[in-house]
Amino acid sequence: MPPLLTRPRTAVTALAVSCGLAVSWLTGLHSTATAATEATSDTYTWSNARVDGGGFVPGIVFNQTEKDLVYARTDIGGAYRQDPATKKWIPLLDSVGWNDWNLTGVASLATDPVQTNRVYVAAGNYTNSWDPNNGAILRSTDKGKTWARTTLPFKVGGNMPGRGMGERLAVDPNNDKIVYFGAAEGNGLWKSVDYGVTWAKVSSFTNVGNYQADPTDTSGYLSSNPGVLWVTFDKASAAAGATTQTIYVGVADKDNNVYRSTDGGTTWTRLAGQPTGFLPHKGVLDGTNGYLYLATSDTGGPYDGGKGDVWRYDTKAGTWLQISPLKSSDSGAYFGYSGLTIDRQHPNVVMVTGYSSWWPDTQIYRSTDFGATFKPIWEYNGYPNRVDHYTMDVSTSPWLTWGAYPSPPEETPKLGWMTESLEIDPFNSDRMMYGTGATLYGSSNLTAWDAGTKITIKPMVEGLEETAVLDLASPPTGAPLLSALGDIGGFRHTSLTTTPAMMFTSPNHSSTTSLDYAETNGNVVVRVGNTPSGSTDKHIAFSNDNGANWYAASSEPAGITAGGTVAISADGTRIVWSPEGASPVTGTFGGGSWATASGLPAGATVESDRVNAKKFYAYAAGSFYVSTDGGVTFTKTAATSLPAKGNVRFKALTTTEGDVWLAGGADDATYGLWHSTNSGASFTRLAGVDKADSIGFGKAATGTAYPALYSSAQIGGVRGIYRSDNAGASWVRINDDNHQWGWTGAAITGDPRVYGRVYVSTNGRGIIVGDTSAVTTVSPSPSASASASSSPSPSASASPSASASPSSSPSSSPSSSPTAGTGCEVTYAVSSQWGGGFGANVTVRNTGTTAVNGWTLKWAFANGQTVGSLWNGSWTQSGASVTVTSLSYNGALAANGGSTSFGFNGTWTGSNTNPAAFTLNGASCTVK
Repeated sequence: MPPLLTRPRTAVTALAVSCGLAVSWLTGLHSTATAATEATSDTYTWSNARVDGGGFVPGIVFNQTEKDLVYARTDIGGAYRQDPATKKWIPLLDSVGWNDWNLTGVASLATDPVQTNRVYVAAGNYTNSWDPNNGAILRSTDKGKTWARTTLPFKVGGNMPGRGMGERLAVDPNNDKIVYFGAAEGNGLWKSVDYGVTWAKVSSFTNVGNYQADPTDTSGYLSSNPGVLWVTFDKASAAAGATTQTIYVGVADKDNNVYRSTDGGTTWTRLAGQPTGFLPHKGVLDGTNGYLYLATSDTGGPYDGGKGDVWRYDTKAGTWLQISPLKSSDSGAYFGYSGLTIDRQHPNVVMVTGYSSWWPDTQIYRSTDFGATFKPIWEYNGYPNRVDHYTMDVSTSPWLTWGAYPSPPEETPKLGWMTESLEIDPFNSDRMMYGTGATLYGSSNLTAWDAGTKITIKPMVEGLEETAVLDLASPPTGAPLLSALGDIGGFRHTSLTTTPAMMFTSPNHSSTTSLDYAETNGNVVVRVGNTPSGSTDKHIAFSNDNGANWYAASSEPAGITAGGTVAISADGTRIVWSPEGASPVTGTFGGGSWATASGLPAGATVESDRVNAKKFYAYAAGSFYVSTDGGVTFTKTAATSLPAKGNVRFKALTTTEGDVWLAGGADDATYGLWHSTNSGASFTRLAGVDKADSIGFGKAATGTAYPALYSSAQIGGVRGIYRSDNAGASWVRINDDNHQWGWTGAAITGDPRVYGRVYVSTNGRGIIVGDTSAVTTVSPSPSASASASSSPSPSASASPSASASPSSSPSSSPSSSPTAGTGCEVTYAVSSQWGGGFGANVTVRNTGTTAVNGWTLKWAFANGQTVGSLWNGSWTQSGASVTVTSLSYNGALAANGGSTSFGFNGTWTGSNTNPAAFTLNGASCTVK
């Protein structure tokens, strides 16, 4: 598994064989599921619970010859291409599977300017021991829809220091068979002459870089060498189809940082007179005027950088000119430069960012005279007063204000930080994008800057989801989803398709590590998390309104270094908290006082029984513990053969006391899924599950009371996301090879209100939401809940084939000759409500003696409410009147009790009275 580290986030030739390069199709690396676990992905649709961004965007790459073809790369969350029509970002590496998790880190990206369908990615997460796998060059001939890969004989570091520099990958603009890649860690410059299929080291390029942020760091992270940083071609040095002769390369060497070849890469020479003492983060060539621009910093970034300069090299005259907006020698210099671009329509326009200016804000500079003079995007008018030459509109991502109320000169929302990538659209001088540590911003009226008016900056990030997910919860009431996220804390999602207004605040946790709700009262919620260095915020927070508002504990134990895990009793009165840096503790809700949880070792993982309010559970180092006095004392149970190493996660069933599921282990030790029906006194391993890393529960399938089980697991040799509708007796894989998202082991949960809906954690691709269009019927078996058999029970009808089919039978099959008679019953319940909005669930029941095949439900709102989004039905609204019709999979309502449910989010003002009357297919219904 990967370390949970967010940002501190042609035929094979003999050449390939000799270099140890493995070539394969990325989409063909994973075997097909066996019949016993056959995928039912045709019934599932996948999307994200919308956050928009949430992580570092170190690279934005426009194609120079095809309009509106633009890519973005992230450090741990893959690569994206922007849809030119909708402007939403399309994820390109969701096919990366569990064993290839490191390929979600993108160190560089190149788009082919000749055959614009071609795109390349240099993939790999870490160059130190955190990543056991070598990196790879991924190549696509359909703009990233499908990929082939060549495994490199060394590692690639998409999440290493220096990841904002580049681009390391570059395609020859005249002879696009030629592709270069600058490697880290002393591996030098590499070249392919067959569209990236095979690679060879450029032996004549001998400078492999020597910079290390901290040579004494034994982890290999800060002591890493970023190596060869970027490659830039002078297209004018060759004709179309010929090999470009003049090439520039930047290296992480403060004394020898820029090299040039004038013979197509055969020989290389250090550029004479070059500036020294800094690292060349970016090198951009204006081929029209013969200027090479450099943005430099004293460190590799993306967090640090105290000084830097911007330089212009006249390639014809061989002279250098310092054009820094703020020179490194100036007394006020405090940041380095990186994000660097020119306007290809008007190459006199140059822009650069002060990427490491964290406070009071990042800085962006613009020049219209080749860098002779620059204008800042903000400046002082008598400290601390600022004059901003921009306005910000974050209405689509309101959480970017961070809920902060800073004092001048700091403002919210901020322009950003870690702004290592900035690009002007080569076809549109008004369009600009830049990446930050939290999102991707842009402007569509950039040239207004030159006229002395303000430009408008907005998030341009929809579809790009980059959060690292640490925990998930779906309460039975209130918001459908609560999340614990790295770097930005977490969110309360009242709508899965709308960006939440704010992350969790009061207190602010840089990363929320665990959260829980009271099973009998979803309004009562607790979370724990990490706090920034120097912060006085408490590591634990409480909510009485389903996570809408929070307050900190009045006290917490001494010595806590990180959040750890937390559990709340079923009735919401008691807490058990296992923080890092201190012993596990117990206390009442609100955190007024704490007592050591007797008998529980430090570092234990804690959960609560979901029925018995006095019962809590814990796991540590292969042992299971139980408390029956509200967490005051814990006793080790007699359970044996549980995994003693690796990550272990467990949960208690929401409906039955003492029903516990435990997943986890390690490849070189015990690994699997276990079930206990006696509060952990003993566990039975499920023989049919090879490996499992998470377990969650959702709404039961029709015909059974046992909740649906969900797991990120390996069954029948196939890694995937699995669901069981019969208490683990059989499983179906619900994702497919195009939807794998790398590592998904941190958390998973079903939705207790919507059958089939599952929320899946990723380490950099945000919160994945799966919904099924299949209607599954299960005939409950008395032995189902207690069975550890891997084969389906004889009475279970939720076979893979049945589950895979949208036409599966509903819970009660209508008789072939129904007796005449109609009747219906509607249950309408507001599940959550907040200022101006609400969520509701509606259950429709056929109480008549005639089966219904296709239904239409109508009602009228009393107070002017409106439906904003609806699931499990098709809807229209005219004034107060709402009409909902069935979908293909839920239109059949069996006689004498057949039912279905749908839900919606809506808006209200003043009052939110429930509708008083409903009709089903024209017949009046009883309202419950």
